Amino acid sequence: MLDQERINNFAQQIENAVDEAQKVISGNRESIQKILATIICGGHALLEGVPGTGKTFTASSISQVLDLDFKRIQFTPDLMPADITGTTIFDRNTSDFHLRKGPIFTDILLADEINRAPAKTQAALLEAMQEKKVTIDTETNQLSSFFTCLATQNPVEMEGTYPLPEAEIDRFLMKITIGYPDADAEKEIIRRYRDGEISTVKANKLTKIIDRQLLSEIKEAVDKVNVEENILDYITEIVRKTRDHKDVELGASPRSSVALFSVARTIALMSGRDFVIPDDVKANAISVLAHRLILTTEAQITNIDNASIIQEIIDTTEVPK
Repeated sequence: MLDQERINNFAQQIENAVDEAQKVISGNRESIQKILATIICGGHALLEGVPGTGKTFTASSISQVLDLDFKRIQFTPDLMPADITGTTIFDRNTSDFHLRKGPIFTDILLADEINRAPAKTQAALLEAMQEKKVTIDTETNQLSSFFTCLATQNPVEMEGTYPLPEAEIDRFLMKITIGYPDADAEKEIIRRYRDGEISTVKANKLTKIIDRQLLSEIKEAVDKVNVEENILDYITEIVRKTRDHKDVELGASPRSSVALFSVARTIALMSGRDFVIPDDVKANAISVLAHRLILTTEAQITNIDNASIIQEIIDTTEVPK
């Protein structure tokens, strides 16, 4: 059993972290919360949005409030796998080989415009995303226990891009859409630039709200959040319905069932509860499941949306009492 006072403290600290990040990111509060949930789950997120909506800025800001190391890779067509993982080099002074670590050896890795690199380069992330390990010249190296890949992609500009392999897409815990801010939030962004608040925060950096020790404690607490059998049945039914839907060629995998389970637990803790309710599942089903579906040719021709299929499944699945 989790102590309610401790749960409330964790939930409040997470809210404080969101508030701190929003000092430089107006609007998109839900997106920030989902990225934090992804990090707490130990998963990875695909951030999708048009240029200028703050995807990169959001990732770097969250790393600051969590006191985690942050590195960025700009994915390009000529990027090689060794540019991500690193390579072994020969040291003439010692007459020995040693590892020159690549940027993947960090806590939060921003894979910027990930779909601009070919499949061979994207595949360099597969082992890291699944096992938090990297094999370089037959030697396996352990990554940070907090390792999280936040990948960005532009949903509009397709020229010069490569589709993400299904095996890689399935490894993203959530696909988070970062859209345009509303009018009030956009005006607030302009006001902050006018008053010099953004440049001041950039110079001084954001305040660390959750340190590595507290983050570890939060992750441990999530593992103790109670999930009743009827919630497990609910998750299972939703996922299995994606495989039977008439417009879906390939439905969500068992990995996605575990992902939805993990996210629901995390959201419950972030809401100050030690138990999962159906709304924790419903509110995150689209972010967890939609990007994993492969639609039939007929559905693609008629522009049926993945998210609408998940919403239809949610609407037609009986909610447990």
